[in-house]
Amino acid sequence: MLARAARGTGALLLKGSVQASARAPRRASSGLPRNTVVLFVPQQEAWVVERMGRFHRILEPGLNILIPVLDRIRYVQSLKEIVINVPEQSAVTLDNVTLQIDGVLYLRIMDPYKASYGVEDPEYAVTQLAQTTMRSELGKLSLDKVFRERESLNASIVDAINQAADCWGIRCLRYEIKDIHVPPRVKESMQMQVEAERRKRATVLESEGTRESAINVAEGKKQAQILASEAEKAEQINQAAGEASAVLAKAKAKAEAIRILAAALTQHNGDAAASLTVAEQYVSAFSKLAKDSNTILLPSNPGDVTSMVAQAMGVYGALTKAPVPEVQDSVSRRSSRDVRSTDASLDEELDRVKLS
Repeated sequence: MLARAARGTGALLLKGSVQASARAPRRASSGLPRNTVVLFVPQQEAWVVERMGRFHRILEPGLNILIPVLDRIRYVQSLKEIVINVPEQSAVTLDNVTLQIDGVLYLRIMDPYKASYGVEDPEYAVTQLAQTTMRSELGKLSLDKVFRERESLNASIVDAINQAADCWGIRCLRYEIKDIHVPPRVKESMQMQVEAERRKRATVLESEGTRESAINVAEGKKQAQILASEAEKAEQINQAAGEASAVLAKAKAKAEAIRILAAALTQHNGDAAASLTVAEQYVSAFSKLAKDSNTILLPSNPGDVTSMVAQAMGVYGALTKAPVPEVQDSVSRRSSRDVRSTDASLDEELDRVKLS
């Protein structure tokens, strides 16, 4: 009977321990040391001592002395930073996409008393709190924002854990999302979206390049036309200035020649020299009659050179005789009018050249 009862009791205890381990995996600790009166507590550990079943004190690192039988070490808490893997779980985003997500939790026990008496298993509690907080925070974001705002998501989970775990004496230092698994169809859609976005950027860049090229070509043509028109304008100005200078030079040369000829005619034997020049020009012109055209006009006596020269000299003499005063005045007025009109035409030509 006693053996069966012991076996039954052992089976119940084993079953309870298996269920407890499956329900809440406990953190590995250095074990519960026995009361040997003189104890040496390691650094970064806190030993919670109970005296006759009540909390007595927390042993500091180093040498500590306890009363046998009355004092008992009930909890051993590590003050180091603890790393806990948050198991993979399913979460639904704001746009109804199911994700498989896991993470890593970094925490530290700040108050050994609260960590010992505030919760049964602090690490298990914090892990469950991290999973529920992660699901609730992911439900507030769409799929695109989950990948873009991982840092803000981690910060939100840390804040939520710290608010809930303050009464447990635990502080969450960091939370990092390790992997985010997307369903295959959603993954294919994301890849298609990325490819479309890349094609869009390539098309935009190509169109911008084409536009810049067309603008550069148009600017080049515009500058070329402007330079060509300016060159043509400068050429016309230079040509007109040259023609005007040539006209002025010819007029000045002709006027100078007339003055020299007039001065020469007033000297001694000037009439004879003029007669000789007229005779030479007459003979030269008569020799060129048949060179320019087939029509020839001959005087009545082409062989009598003396009479032709005498006739030419007679015409010259009639022109050189002093005219009647009225005729002289009209001739002088006409000559001055012609000179003024010539000068006015020259001035107009120069003004036109300067304006162009």
